[in-house]
Amino acid sequence: MATYKNYCLFTLLLFLNPGCIAVDGNNYHALVSQHKISSSAPVYNTIQAAINAAPQNTKTPFRIFISAGNYYEKIVITKNNIQLMGAGENKTRISYADYAGKLDLSGKVLTTFGTASLRIKASDIRIENLTIENTFDFLTNDALAPDRKIIGSQAVALFIDVPSDRIILRNISLLGYQDTLFVNSGRSWFDQVFIAGNVDYIFGGGTALFTDSEIKTRARVTATNPYGFITAPSTHIDNNYGLIFLKCRLTRDRLVPDNSVALGRPWHPTTTFADGRYADPDAIGKSIFINGWMDAHIISDGWYSMSGIARDGGKKSFLPEDSRFFEYQSTGPGAFINSKRRQLKDEEAISYTKEKILGDWQPQ
Repeated sequence: MATYKNYCLFTLLLFLNPGCIAVDGNNYHALVSQHKISSSAPVYNTIQAAINAAPQNTKTPFRIFISAGNYYEKIVITKNNIQLMGAGENKTRISYADYAGKLDLSGKVLTTFGTASLRIKASDIRIENLTIENTFDFLTNDALAPDRKIIGSQAVALFIDVPSDRIILRNISLLGYQDTLFVNSGRSWFDQVFIAGNVDYIFGGGTALFTDSEIKTRARVTATNPYGFITAPSTHIDNNYGLIFLKCRLTRDRLVPDNSVALGRPWHPTTTFADGRYADPDAIGKSIFINGWMDAHIISDGWYSMSGIARDGGKKSFLPEDSRFFEYQSTGPGAFINSKRRQLKDEEAISYTKEKILGDWQPQ
């Protein structure tokens, strides 16, 4: 909370003393503001413009302060060592409204990969004290009759894309409905974050550590069974870690029913191979929940199956028991221990620490 207060003080000082660019002795290389201000550091109207101004191959962090405001822009980070610092989760907001079924300017369908409000394709990135949202109107589309619905309602807020690695996000909110957070490369650490969605809203093949965070399932208009899925990992079999949640709270909107939401389901992405295009058999997803609290919306069986394209072009069902889905010492009304909800042994659980998960990258 001290950091948050310092940023608020910094924002005030910008107006009282426009030359001030220091917070706790750390200078910013660029400022983003929707208001006219004077500063000894360059000031930009958009976040993307500030990112574009950063050196291409800087070895030290390029720090950007984003003042309070709603920034409706689609952002891509392709330069290493970029740091985005907002004025607070409820003050600085980045949003866009693309969805998978939308056509781009050339007439091609965006697909899930093209929908992100913020896309990272770089390493050593740090983002703090802001909100990232995909504002596609999922609820209105969800209320339509099946023959009138938009096909392709996946709408990513944040996409950690190849070749990203060593990404830190702290004190941020990620908001969406279907496919809110796409973690598909390298290692990332989400500390004290708030993530909201309802269908596969944390997914991908990267290694992502979530600590002391709230994972909230949002209500929808059309009741389905299951009502939603929290994770959909596509972790490669050679990756020892996938989506790892340590001391996180699984919460829900008031209208999300009891016993309706799965902890996850196995995503085997359709991939092109020498003998055809089909679900990747080596994407043996991994989701682990350790020492977490779960509300009553979590289904008693914990996990669910997911279909994919078989080698012969038909459909194949991938079962949760064939994936790497485990829990350890879950609590709350949604916590159960049964044959469907496999538990780590004590000697296995000690392998899931921040130090071991992040390996030779040990951020503070």
